[in-house]
Amino acid sequence: MVSLAPLLKYDPSTTPSAAQSLLSALKSSGFLYLTDSPIPPSLLSHVYKLSAEFFARPSEEKNALPWTTPRANRGYSGMGMEKTSLGMSKEEVEKERGGEGDDQKESFEIGRDNEDGQPNQWPEGDTEFRKTMMDFFEQCKQLHAVVMKGIALALNLDPEFFADFVRQGDNTLRLLHYPSVPAGAFANGRVRAGLHSDYGSITLLFQDSRGGLQVEREDGGFVDVTPIEGTIVMNAGDLLSRWSNGLIQSTRHRVVEPPLKMGKDEEWYPPRYSVAYFCNPDFDRTIEALPGTWEDSKGGKKWKPVNSGDYLEQRLSATY
Repeated sequence: MVSLAPLLKYDPSTTPSAAQSLLSALKSSGFLYLTDSPIPPSLLSHVYKLSAEFFARPSEEKNALPWTTPRANRGYSGMGMEKTSLGMSKEEVEKERGGEGDDQKESFEIGRDNEDGQPNQWPEGDTEFRKTMMDFFEQCKQLHAVVMKGIALALNLDPEFFADFVRQGDNTLRLLHYPSVPAGAFANGRVRAGLHSDYGSITLLFQDSRGGLQVEREDGGFVDVTPIEGTIVMNAGDLLSRWSNGLIQSTRHRVVEPPLKMGKDEEWYPPRYSVAYFCNPDFDRTIEALPGTWEDSKGGKKWKPVNSGDYLEQRLSATY
């Protein structure tokens, strides 16, 4: 676990060591728990409440707010619309996921509210939903900047190195609902969400108590990311791994259905809710290996430079 407190307010006696702990976790596993979040628990609870109410709406209301294109990446996606995967093309995704079936989830994506030509899709007349989600979006955006400052410090870069890469906030707030399903729905290795890596810089995940997130180990096994109240699960994405020239791990993960608890109805699995905030470098920025990660004996740059927005669009185009 890494406390955010020393990263939120610089203290020479604690901040550098906290930054190193952050980097160490990202290098070793790519996943960690963040504690001491500045996001008010009351706001997070309200986000969960409104999310559950949104997914309880009739299908015709949700389908009137459709996810449309990978570049926009906003709106509602129904059951089976997305197949999370490691594939880089639709053909690779279909080959990989063909035997597993569709993801057992529905989602609602929200981006920044001031991007030209890419408006968010809001439930008509529900000003409370819009205000709450954008308040939460902004707080997560600020937390993204704090974490990137800590990573810069740990990499011996100027603490403000990433500031111009995260200024616009080309991020995605994703509300997720894994509906209650019959126990037989997970026969033959079927999962809630398939094995994948995330695409951007970091992901901030807020879990309910149900659990189900698993991280792949180096030996191919999986480790449960057990929900811990008051924490945020954070993981690195592909673009942060590319930035660090592979020093930081973009670890593969999936969502499975946890075993039913003793005494519970064995006919149905209960629903699961989570909130993911996908942090990305601004879409007009080019990502290439950072200074100090590739020179001399480090073996050179592992990847060619890539545009952030183009990379995100390519990955999303393959899974929808």
